[in-house]
Amino acid sequence: MKSEVQPVDTVRRPVRGAQAPPVFRYTPAQSSSIVQIPTAVVYCEGNFARIDGKTANGLVRHSEAYRIVSVIDGTHRGENAGWILDDVINDIPILESLNTAIARESCVPDTFIYGMAPSTGRLSTADRTVVLDAIACGMNIVSGLHEFLSDDPEIAQAASDRQVTIRDIRKPKPSKDLRLFDGSVAKVAALRIAVLGTDCAIGKRTTATILARALNAKGIRTVLVGTGQTGLMQGAKYGVAMDAVPPQFCCGELEGAIVAAAEAEQPDVILIEGQGALSHPAFCTSAFILRGSQPDAVILQHAPKRAHRCDFPNMPMPTPASEIALIEAFADTKVIGLTLNHEGMSEAEITNTIAAQSEELELPVTDALSRPAAHLLAMVAAAYPGLQQGTPVAAI
Repeated sequence: MKSEVQPVDTVRRPVRGAQAPPVFRYTPAQSSSIVQIPTAVVYCEGNFARIDGKTANGLVRHSEAYRIVSVIDGTHRGENAGWILDDVINDIPILESLNTAIARESCVPDTFIYGMAPSTGRLSTADRTVVLDAIACGMNIVSGLHEFLSDDPEIAQAASDRQVTIRDIRKPKPSKDLRLFDGSVAKVAALRIAVLGTDCAIGKRTTATILARALNAKGIRTVLVGTGQTGLMQGAKYGVAMDAVPPQFCCGELEGAIVAAAEAEQPDVILIEGQGALSHPAFCTSAFILRGSQPDAVILQHAPKRAHRCDFPNMPMPTPASEIALIEAFADTKVIGLTLNHEGMSEAEITNTIAAQSEELELPVTDALSRPAAHLLAMVAAAYPGLQQGTPVAAI
């Protein structure tokens, strides 16, 4: 699904340092209401539309910080990125190589984005060669790996020689600048809703993005706070890559992002992107998100056809009911609805599962991608009928 970039007159970016989105600058020839954003090629060899390609998948669906001009994945070369993901044609082709991606443009794209999130968090030998080739072509580099490319002597030297930048999304601020939790999130007046899930790479960010856009379109001023590398790459104005922050500061850093969003934007609703799953023994980020954001409500994302946790074949998926019970026992919050990831499901299965889960859980259930956004809005309105609709505003 192709997302349009909303023009804005000013850009406030509390996210600082390596995690910060690129700063957009005006040129004299530009209209005062048009922002020139960098063009980008997203590298996702062998993983587009798959779990480890979630960063590329997210950027194809929605990007405010970069204009995605192509995706590199030889296994889908010649196909359309929107069609592969969502059966919707967009203007982003999938190409077989960096050379092909550059050759089809009138000038070299500004940015090379490493669009994969492998469980190792590291760059393969083959991918390393492509990154160096992109630098040699004069492209800035964006990476969400746990391995910081700006700390790699060869890559850093090549970038310096070509005078291009390396943006390591997961590179945290210096420890002296990290923030401890202080409880100030409790004073935030906006309704806070966290979008959590029963597993990693299950669609939490996509559902949160669609909901934010729908709420804003109804005049309910909404800010989405990002908590992972893809959300920050997409252009989230507020957020932090939670899994790159020392545990002592995770709650405080998220709290700080939420407080900054509340003070600067005066929103009606703040959505918090979830990470992992509270029940997942390999990851603790959901616990930090619940503690740091202290959400009034939670929307839970689940993939009914997923048999086991991704990257953990011996770890069965939890049921939505068990995850809801755990969330509500762990935090002073309530789950107000369930959203589905329809991977591996037919249209009939989606319809039947929505009905069955709604009856079992006694909660609204929808699928953010295959069902109208109005169903997501109805989920929030049912829990908070007092939310007032006003003049539609641009997505934040």
